[in-house]
Amino acid sequence: MSILETINQPADLRDHSVAELQQLAEEIRHVLLTKVSTTGGHVGPNLGSVELTIAWHRVFNSPHDKIVFDVSHQSYTHKILTGRKQAWLDPDHYHDVSGFTEPRESEHDFFTIGHTSTSVGLASGLALARDDQNTHDHITAVIGDGSMSGGLAYEALDNAAVLNRQLLIVVNDNQWSIAENHGGIYQNLAELRKTNGEASNNLFKALGLDYRYVADGNDIQSLIDAFEAVKDIDHPLVLHINTQKGRGFKPALENEEAWHWHVPFNLPDGSPKHVSTGENYWDLILADLDEHVQHGVPIYAMNAAVPGGFHLKDWAAKYPKRYIDVGIAEQESITLAAGMAKGGLRPVVFHSATFLQRAYDQLSHDLGINSLPVVMLINGGRISGGDPTHQGDLDQAELANIPNLTYLAPTTKEDLIAQLDWALAQTDGPVAIRVPSNGVHSDPLAPDFAPTKMHILHHGTQIALMGLGSMRPLAETVLGKLSAQGIDATLIDPRSTNTLDPEALDQLRGFHKLVVTMEEGTLDGGFGQKIAAYYGPTDVNVLTLGAQRRFNHNETRDALLKEFNLTPDTATQAILNALKEI
Repeated sequence: MSILETINQPADLRDHSVAELQQLAEEIRHVLLTKVSTTGGHVGPNLGSVELTIAWHRVFNSPHDKIVFDVSHQSYTHKILTGRKQAWLDPDHYHDVSGFTEPRESEHDFFTIGHTSTSVGLASGLALARDDQNTHDHITAVIGDGSMSGGLAYEALDNAAVLNRQLLIVVNDNQWSIAENHGGIYQNLAELRKTNGEASNNLFKALGLDYRYVADGNDIQSLIDAFEAVKDIDHPLVLHINTQKGRGFKPALENEEAWHWHVPFNLPDGSPKHVSTGENYWDLILADLDEHVQHGVPIYAMNAAVPGGFHLKDWAAKYPKRYIDVGIAEQESITLAAGMAKGGLRPVVFHSATFLQRAYDQLSHDLGINSLPVVMLINGGRISGGDPTHQGDLDQAELANIPNLTYLAPTTKEDLIAQLDWALAQTDGPVAIRVPSNGVHSDPLAPDFAPTKMHILHHGTQIALMGLGSMRPLAETVLGKLSAQGIDATLIDPRSTNTLDPEALDQLRGFHKLVVTMEEGTLDGGFGQKIAAYYGPTDVNVLTLGAQRRFNHNETRDALLKEFNLTPDTATQAILNALKEI
């Protein structure tokens, strides 16, 4: 019998010797790799934190004692030990649990967490509540794997130092962020590792925090001893643990960045099961930026810790002095870019739609109010299911309602490059471009192209279809379905999420009694509502098709598109139903 078969709850760990727990660690690595090779997932972070998690659950008493994982992308072992191992052992149950901590799943999870630098602040709040209620539970925050560079982490450490109550802060130091580390914090961590925690220059002590160091964070006995030693300390303490990201899997050790998160792969050698071919928008974008640099435009490409998703490693290799990775610090990326733009540079910031929300104040205050011409390229803006922490349909309502900020939604590679060129040339204010998420589409650029003007692709009557960004192919398909019903609809590419084109909108009146908007974003505060508000005082009816304002947990993208009437059949039927009611 394997050791894992005997573990159904954390208390079962106490029935085994340390040698057996080390065997358990290898068994867990095997099931982790077996599952993620099929489903994809966070490989390196979880392989490196297996022993840490086993040791913590051996010493502490979950869920009475509480552990908060930063980002929680390294919580797979925690889930396996807390009654959810079936989701790793049985392929039929692979999708039963989230890739992050989720209170809906288990009493051992306390927060839904998928973004970075939150653990110390959340754990500090739990510690305050514990002492107010006199419950005597131990509170642990696990931070690391890049999350130290986020500003919120520093703010929380600064405040934790003066809590004067029990709080254990485990710094899981695997020498990596998503990509390589950037920033002075990591220089200090390297100095502490080199000196076995004895360096006089110690960030944590400088803040007033107690500090201990564990040199081998993948040795269960050392970890058990460390946790036992600090378990009952009555003040905030940092336990700095040196771990190995990707431990136990050669491909993950040889390329830590590529294996932070990985698509499904062949387990023997790590080769991907599916290889993408053909054009992609990021290479087209970087080629265009390259041309601008060659013509003397002072472009700097910037991102916050995720260069791989934008192919920025190629840019960094060619232009190392024109590349900036600020670490997991979206706020800093925007404010730094604002200062650069004010000084005459042309920063281009690459961001994920679901991460940029962390810099909302900077987008509004530093860019919007100051009307600074920073260009932002947004990835992943789309309706997505299964994970509310990485939901991609909220960015349009967030960015499109910031004054002075233009949010463009191209539909083809020709439109994208033309809008990028315009954004780099203009100096009136910030411009964000929502890079299409539905593959590369191509169509000759309209002779009268204007980046914020609506483009009428087909003139018809009765119904006008507006397919925003990646929804244009759907609108084209619906056009054909309506034509089969004897309805010759107008087809429009809006091009912008928040800059209306009054001339084009007014032209639709008199010939159309229904305008239909289709968008991959929330309807509340979105593009469709802006069109509906414009036509409010008129006799034009508006049907808005898009996402509901909610967090999506277990739904698939396909199920959501069907629910939101964003498939060819459901959209066509919704339009025909609306037409009958007019």
